[in-house]
Amino acid sequence: MASETFNGKVIPLGPDDNVVRKTELIISGVLRGGVLLSVAVILGGIGYFYGLRFAGLLPHPTFPDTLPAVLDGLLHGSPLAIVVLGLLILLATPVLRVAVSIIAFALEEDRTYVIITSLVLAILLFSIFGIGAWLGRPEPAVVQGDTLPFFFFVLLSSAFAGFVGALVGLGGGVFIVPILTLVFHVPFTAAIGASIVSVIATSSGAAAAYVKDRMTNLRVGMFLEVATTLGAICGALLSTLLDPTILFIVFGVVLLISAAPLILRMGEELPAGVANHKWAEKLHLPSSYPDRRTHQDVSYHVAHIRWGFSMMYVAGMISGLLGIGSGTFKVLAMDTAMRLPMKVSTTTSNFMIGVTAAASAGIFFQRGDIDPAIAAPVALGVLLGATMGAMTLTRMSNVWLKKVFVPVIVLVALNMLARGFGWL
Repeated sequence: MASETFNGKVIPLGPDDNVVRKTELIISGVLRGGVLLSVAVILGGIGYFYGLRFAGLLPHPTFPDTLPAVLDGLLHGSPLAIVVLGLLILLATPVLRVAVSIIAFALEEDRTYVIITSLVLAILLFSIFGIGAWLGRPEPAVVQGDTLPFFFFVLLSSAFAGFVGALVGLGGGVFIVPILTLVFHVPFTAAIGASIVSVIATSSGAAAAYVKDRMTNLRVGMFLEVATTLGAICGALLSTLLDPTILFIVFGVVLLISAAPLILRMGEELPAGVANHKWAEKLHLPSSYPDRRTHQDVSYHVAHIRWGFSMMYVAGMISGLLGIGSGTFKVLAMDTAMRLPMKVSTTTSNFMIGVTAAASAGIFFQRGDIDPAIAAPVALGVLLGATMGAMTLTRMSNVWLKKVFVPVIVLVALNMLARGFGWL
């Protein structure tokens, strides 16, 4: 009989548990493999790029922002094409994870989630190859930042963003955009493109560990991704039509209001008196997670499915509009509306934000907004920070996690308001 070790104890796994565990390990392996491959390719391209720059063999370049242009650049030995390839591998990792999840759920003989996950994959592919190609721009995209000091300072700043993002379920974009625009004077569109990359990097880096440690609720994540991906597509389309300043203000006010219930329950370690919504039972959403701090396996229920699903659509729209992971809104939806434990909310949010961002990443890429000289150090730094944050979270209590999350959400809200009113 298969078994698993938790806190030094060997726990036997039944046939169903064993299949579920295999699903988790497969998905975790896909995320980890995608991250490692993308890091290797990005580092190779960066080394090649700066080698040519120091030798004076590379003028101030443009970078490929379509798949044919990337392929052509690779055939001609372009270092930026190699970097872009690494970034594309990273951007494709959440999509591949969704595709592999279909197979994993099929192995569990769970037809419901095979259908749900197939729908998520169809939405993603439509966004990337349909809407993304339609909104792409033909003119060359010029590199904005290509000095070595710039690379290292952006990498260190991104590591901080990735660490905090992994702890509280954010994508790091809320920190990346202000840092790039205010400190490094990066154009806003390039900062938004790098923000999308940071969201996917945080999700892929942290989620690989969270899924392996059984902290993430895969079914909650997959079910809610239907809403977030649809919202992200709508948001990315609206971003070409709407003035983002009004959206920043609305988002900031909504976050401040939404944080109030969380503050009132600051001392709550686990939600009390939660009854499963009838859909939660049908969709097999209630679950448990191993708490390494208390050395217990904690079971939990899932409430208010309709509210959670609706809030996830809004979260996806915000992600597509503003180029952020909207993890704050996702965590609030799961913690406040669906009444999941804080650890489950943040880890499941991390699992989801990569897919939400991937739904709009193709659009940003083909608009030329993902500058490899900026996005590459952001991706590497965020991956490093997210890995460290994932190691830290498993040993924190839900109460302490809320104490970290509330100041962050207030800071995010104030940042959004400041940007909306033109103070930043």
